[in-house]
Amino acid sequence: MDKNILVIDDEQAFLDSVRRGLISSGLENVQLESDPGKAVALFEKGEAFDIALIDIAMPGIGGMELLESIKKISLTTECIMVTAIDEARIAVECLKKGAYDYLVKPISRDDLVSAINRALERKRLLDILDLGKKKILPRLIHPEVFKPMVTRSARILRIFKEAELHAGSDVPVLITGESGTGKELLARAIHAASPRAKFSFVPVNMASLTGSLFDAEFFGHTRGAFTGAEKERKGYLGYTNRGTLFLDEIGSLPLELQGKLLRVLQEGEYSKLGISKPQKVDVRFITATNADPDRLMAKGMFRKDLYYRLRGAWLHLPPLKEREEDIPLLTKKFLDEFCGVSESSSIEEEAMSVLMDYDYPGNIRELKSILQSAVNLAKGRPISANQFPDHLQKRKAISSHDPQIGFEPVTPLSEVEKAHIFKVYAGTRRNKVQSARVLGIGLNTLRRRLRSYGVE
Repeated sequence: MDKNILVIDDEQAFLDSVRRGLISSGLENVQLESDPGKAVALFEKGEAFDIALIDIAMPGIGGMELLESIKKISLTTECIMVTAIDEARIAVECLKKGAYDYLVKPISRDDLVSAINRALERKRLLDILDLGKKKILPRLIHPEVFKPMVTRSARILRIFKEAELHAGSDVPVLITGESGTGKELLARAIHAASPRAKFSFVPVNMASLTGSLFDAEFFGHTRGAFTGAEKERKGYLGYTNRGTLFLDEIGSLPLELQGKLLRVLQEGEYSKLGISKPQKVDVRFITATNADPDRLMAKGMFRKDLYYRLRGAWLHLPPLKEREEDIPLLTKKFLDEFCGVSESSSIEEEAMSVLMDYDYPGNIRELKSILQSAVNLAKGRPISANQFPDHLQKRKAISSHDPQIGFEPVTPLSEVEKAHIFKVYAGTRRNKVQSARVLGIGLNTLRRRLRSYGVE
């Protein structure tokens, strides 16, 4: 994701030097302004800047006054002050007025880039904290990257915004959720919203990497490294350098191989088969699992040190049954996809009612499969419930059965579970650790359940 940086200084030579240094370091969206008054006008017009680099000594509006004006208009812009005078008094005054940092000229490119990256990380974390406090829906900066995941759910939109905020850093992201909830689509969106978007996104199903294949597929090998190695192979890490490596079903990676992945995360290097000298790699890791990480660790099937490395940020996608407002949207999306926008893609009201009443253990992937089959059977006619699989038609028959002839109202299982969790939670005086132990579930699982019920 592009980072908007505004550099304000009355010396054109300094402005040009800063622009060259930042662009060469990968920070390309840099705007220069030599007039402090025009800089304030940019903020007043509503232009958004993540970073403002401000010279203190300028004619007209001074740097301190400019700092105060910017922070009044755009509180979320991180300001870094620049001066030729190294005085503690000035530095303290800058920080009191809301500046993030204070740099003394001459400034090396590395020091400047390091200060900007620290400020960007602080802004990212503050934006995430602020996201949880806001009642209004967040605005996405890059909505186009999330278009494949259609939704009107406020809960999902907040997940998108948090994902977009994480995209601006290299922090590893762990995505959890049931099978078919769209974990890979979310990973692709994070990559597309990140500075690594111009490089490769490589998805890897970790369940397919057995012990004998892991080293060769993951790290690559030289020609002749082992019997059958007739050609050199880069491996997933080599193919992904400077891009994003998406490790799906990370919970299925055998325990004996997890240490090898941990070393890559810790050291940022690996060794190809056939070469003893390690080589550096620049990869952003996003992982996903439909298993409960807490249970895997409790059973000794997943290393805690690896888990905490992978979970720099954690995003949980809810099942489709918890976002039923999205079922009509997804239905239209898939029907348009299968039928084409020029053909009829209508669905009868009764059929839509059956879709709304279903629990979708296979989530969005199952809904897509149901609709594709129905389109094939309908042959251009409006889709009816008769074109759905037998198990949906049986549910339709049960739900439409006269309750007077032996069908008593039944409390949904989800409501029974919710009531039981609240009872235990209240009984332990809202102690999450004790509640999780009594319920026999992982602490993070309990936290997810409570969050879905609106309890933080």
